[in-house]
Amino acid sequence: MNLEPSDITLLSILQKNGQATAQELGDALHLSASQASRRRQRLEGAGFIQGYRARLDPTKLGLSVQAFVQVQLDSHGPEQGNSFLRLMRTRAEITSVWTMTGEADYLLRVWCPDLSALNRLIHDVLLAHPVVGRVHSQIVMDQPKEDAPLPVY
Repeated sequence: MNLEPSDITLLSILQKNGQATAQELGDALHLSASQASRRRQRLEGAGFIQGYRARLDPTKLGLSVQAFVQVQLDSHGPEQGNSFLRLMRTRAEITSVWTMTGEADYLLRVWCPDLSALNRLIHDVLLAHPVVGRVHSQIVMDQPKEDAPLPVY
């Protein structure tokens, strides 16, 4: 499906404000609210829009430590990787997991209430897993640019 200029505008608006009304979208696109609503539904149906979420303030939730954790497995195979990924899905403090090229096999983004909780996650959960060989963590000091919307062309 090719994106038209109005589709690109609509996607850009929705990334910044997922609660934009059909009327607001229509006004921005110079379309009627019903036309804008149909265009949104078409993009949802085509899979361009995967869902809508609220952005929460981690500090208000008591999450003061954000870290990126690189994990290197001792052995590589489908069983080992699946075992590790099953663990990742059970841990709420691990908010993202990426497979990587290079020295680390996985990069984890984690949020913890304090350094003690991060330490427990690393030592009691990650390093305790039988396939994990090495863990390297980096604590986020500041985030001068927040997670941004995807570029839409």
